Amino acid sequence: MFETKTSAKMNMFFSLLRSAMTKTVPDCPISPEKWGNVYSYAVQQRVVGLEFQGIRLLPASDRPPRPLFLKWACATETIQGQNQLLNGVAARLTEMFAAEGFRSAILKGPANARLYPDPFVRQCGDIDIWVEGGRQKVLDLLKRMGLLEDFPKISWFDYKTYRKELHKCLTHFSPHHFHLHQKFDGVAVEVHYRPASSVFNPFANRRLQRYLENEIKNIELVPEGFYVPSVKFALVMQLEHIHRHFFESGIGLKHLVDYYVLLQNASESERAEVSSVLRRFGVYRTASALMWVLEYIFKLDAQKMICEPNRKLGMIFLQEVVKGGAFGSFAPRQKRNAFIRWFARMHRPLQLFMFDPIEVFWSFINNWVEFVHLIPIRLKARKFSLKAYWS
Repeated sequence: MFETKTSAKMNMFFSLLRSAMTKTVPDCPISPEKWGNVYSYAVQQRVVGLEFQGIRLLPASDRPPRPLFLKWACATETIQGQNQLLNGVAARLTEMFAAEGFRSAILKGPANARLYPDPFVRQCGDIDIWVEGGRQKVLDLLKRMGLLEDFPKISWFDYKTYRKELHKCLTHFSPHHFHLHQKFDGVAVEVHYRPASSVFNPFANRRLQRYLENEIKNIELVPEGFYVPSVKFALVMQLEHIHRHFFESGIGLKHLVDYYVLLQNASESERAEVSSVLRRFGVYRTASALMWVLEYIFKLDAQKMICEPNRKLGMIFLQEVVKGGAFGSFAPRQKRNAFIRWFARMHRPLQLFMFDPIEVFWSFINNWVEFVHLIPIRLKARKFSLKAYWS
């Protein structure tokens, strides 16, 4: 049984998450000396605010020791302020692009947070905003607005300058977004000219992109001052996001909570339509694993699911989530040297062969194509790994 492999800490961790979503009292008490581990793990999974929401429902005698409780409360208050900041920046960006005659929509982030029982406890990061027009029009727009610089023209041998400008170069290689060099009130912004990245199977990906390009047209202005896509769009796009990161490096609990919230806010017809396209888009096996995990953690009702849960795949999926943290940042492979990390990333798909053989094949091909594609950049930077320059 999978249950025998989960510690008391993990059971309590899941119980607190479930309580934050359902407003029920957590049902798995934990000893005072283990609370520090629970907090550290919440930091790794980027669900500090959500866990604290569950803690607040506990009787005073079952809560963490007072110093840790106050530390947790302060961290949650900071997250609340960050969410308010992101909402303001998202509204400001929406106005800026509208003034230029371009429609936009917020993807993930603030668009998800507003659907939570408490919209200010989701731990936030950057802002992903889709802007209508396609790559060239959006690129020209961002340059005209002074938000994106031209591709740097640097001498092959000017290493010091090139190293400083490398991130700007890499920005122009993204197949779906531009990372703005300017921050807004300290918030990083990615402007998407495509509504999503991609699955690895090129045939399934073409079908996926056509669907999302059509569905992103149905955007809605929300009271927070920005536009959001339909829940149907979000269910497909964010499933692809989870799928992609799971195969590349890993995915954390925060994004699983997001998906649970989307399912709770979707109508029966929206879930039915999403269910009908999962196989065409190459994400059915990931969806079936995700449904099992959400059932296991949140007791997700079968009527809210978009496909039948698959316990075998779900166990593989959850083990990867539990040990890897947000985007696999805390997986054991990340503690090794740069070459070993690169080798592990290139061969990670093979470790997941039984999870989805077709997607693993295309993922493996994609990794090597990407590696070869960036060889000129590596030569100029005199770096084997470019990981440090992507953020």
